[in-house]
Amino acid sequence: MLPLGCRAWMDIEERLRLITRNTVEVVTVKELREKLETGEKLKGYIGFEPSGLFHIGWLIWAYKVRDLVEAGIDFRILEATWHAWVNDKLGGDMELIRKAARHVRHVLEAIGVPVDRIKFVDAEELVSDKDYWALLLRVAKSNTLARVRRALTIMGRRMDEAEQDVSKLIYPLMQVTDIFYMDLDIALGGTDQRKAHMLARDTAEKLGLKKPIAIHTPLLTGLQGVGRMNPQEVDEDTHAVEFKMSKSKPETAIFVFDSPEDIARKIRRAYCPPKETRFNPVVEIAKYILFPGFGEGYALVIERPERFGGGRIEVHSPEELEKLYREGRIHPLDLKNAVARDLAKLLEPVREYFERNEEAKRILEELKEAVWGA
Repeated sequence: MLPLGCRAWMDIEERLRLITRNTVEVVTVKELREKLETGEKLKGYIGFEPSGLFHIGWLIWAYKVRDLVEAGIDFRILEATWHAWVNDKLGGDMELIRKAARHVRHVLEAIGVPVDRIKFVDAEELVSDKDYWALLLRVAKSNTLARVRRALTIMGRRMDEAEQDVSKLIYPLMQVTDIFYMDLDIALGGTDQRKAHMLARDTAEKLGLKKPIAIHTPLLTGLQGVGRMNPQEVDEDTHAVEFKMSKSKPETAIFVFDSPEDIARKIRRAYCPPKETRFNPVVEIAKYILFPGFGEGYALVIERPERFGGGRIEVHSPEELEKLYREGRIHPLDLKNAVARDLAKLLEPVREYFERNEEAKRILEELKEAVWGA
């Protein structure tokens, strides 16, 4: 019997396709298939730090959440309030952190994620239980300091930064404990969370606990790109800490409530070298945001100015876009114009939602004031 909330006609292969599409890796697909074949209701989660304003990089995991819910996964979203506090977000102001969590709920509703079919969990619920801390100590005792330190990049910090504050060492242990405490089958996160998920899988074997299946989505590169570094020489850790789109670097990010004019201005200035697709934020916005966001049947239409021969190109898949761009058949400026146009269209429902929902608008303005002073 298929899990509650999964459409009756959906077979294992269709559920597997939904769960795994638009991901970087699943650890492992074999384990996922075996769990789906049992017919049991599987529990999944993603945790996020409520630490500011929602930028478009977060749409990647939001769309993946939508896929998992559609595939019948019993899904929960952990509002990692305590984790944000440990990570010094929003000045450690817990009231602001909670408002940032509420902001994310509003955005998810605005983009069509079925929030009524998701359980939201505040980390406060977890840490208020002494059993949570007992489990965390078991996790800590089963791992070495060196192993935990290697996972610190999940916080978006270099290891030497984290060493300034001993509480930072607790963060990876909390993330692993979250997974075990909620008895999860699936842990979803960006590739920057891979080390925490692998730590959880290794620890599960040591403690005889359920080993979570890890699903990793790509990270969106900030509009600054990778600067003067050779894109081929940038490793995943450096990308995750230094170059991914981040709300703490607003000049390199596009926010879901940005106006079409702001979107066009930011993309026009974005890093977009000819024929280079690796860590190219404009290519990535099309690949990771537009194609999944608009769904099947979408084509990115690229118009060429008349003075350059005119004409148009219709691109029907991310793979086709990368091929044409690498071959030099799409000019960077033409790509920027097309991506800015369609991104503004995709985000129109979010802008409209924030105009008509008074609570969402109020929280947005409060967070802008706290984060940007404006």
